[in-house]
Amino acid sequence: MTGGRRPAAGPWGDPERVRRVAGEALRRRGVTAADEIVATLVETSLLGVHTHGIRLLAAFLDELDRGVADPAAEPAIAADSGPVVRLDARRALGVLAGLRAAGLAAERADRYGVGVVGVNNSNHFGAAGHYARQIAAAGHLAVVTTSAASRVAPFGGVEPLFGTNPLAVAYGPEFCLDMATSQVCFNEIKERRRAGRPLEHGWAVDADGRGTTAPDEATALSPLGGYKGQGLAMAVTMLTAVLVGGALDAEMEHDRSPVNREVYAGIRGSRRVRPPPATRQGTLAVYSPITTAPVHGSRLSGHARSRAHRQSRRNDTHQLRMLRERMEQLPPEWG
Repeated sequence: MTGGRRPAAGPWGDPERVRRVAGEALRRRGVTAADEIVATLVETSLLGVHTHGIRLLAAFLDELDRGVADPAAEPAIAADSGPVVRLDARRALGVLAGLRAAGLAAERADRYGVGVVGVNNSNHFGAAGHYARQIAAAGHLAVVTTSAASRVAPFGGVEPLFGTNPLAVAYGPEFCLDMATSQVCFNEIKERRRAGRPLEHGWAVDADGRGTTAPDEATALSPLGGYKGQGLAMAVTMLTAVLVGGALDAEMEHDRSPVNREVYAGIRGSRRVRPPPATRQGTLAVYSPITTAPVHGSRLSGHARSRAHRQSRRNDTHQLRMLRERMEQLPPEWG
């Protein structure tokens, strides 16, 4: 692209074109793993998780341009006890750190039955569910979580003290729970603000700690399920910042260098715990009552996203239109 402008009518609904152009934008900044990173973002968008898909490209380019992320960094093992590893991301883009951590966790689970990888000195890694699915695809039960800079007020509080601290659990091709420990992620607030739409009740509080539906008045997110979500957020911080080492949620600064974000990935190789046939039977026993329940809207965690992905593979207009819109929202100078 020349003159800081995009082609007037580029087919941004074409995933292959998005991968090609977005990858080139990263390669211009020296990112050798550009294709892996872009593939992760596009895949996330095609699953319908638009808040953590290709729309994050602009933020990643900004991290590179400001020196927050190192384009040439390759995560390296800093401590290794066999099944437990600490990975120093060396300020790499968070998606690269997540992909390397997930691959390492699966490899150690193959070898030892359990693989646990803690990561520090990283950046925003996008959707936790992507890495959980990556580990699950290798035949393991996957748990992936990360602490984050504070966006969430304690239950009944005003000041944000905790990150959205997502938790993802995946097993097999069907099940993937990927959720924030807040009512919604902060990107959802940004999306509503951009679209001029009100927030749902219970999503956020204003500067006085009162619930608000106005995106411009939201100063902190609300924890998921009140005090229970707060407890989950604190547990994530214990698993990540405390055990792996690094700044606590409230000590991290948004979009500032140096970045020190922690990720914890825990994986258990199910074949070492229970024979595969018995595991499959147990999985079906969990799935069946839900998938056959005569209740409108009853579904498994991950089913809606899997359906969205299958539809996008068939050129479903909604998912591809959303992908196109996210590309068009990027600033003109993004490349």
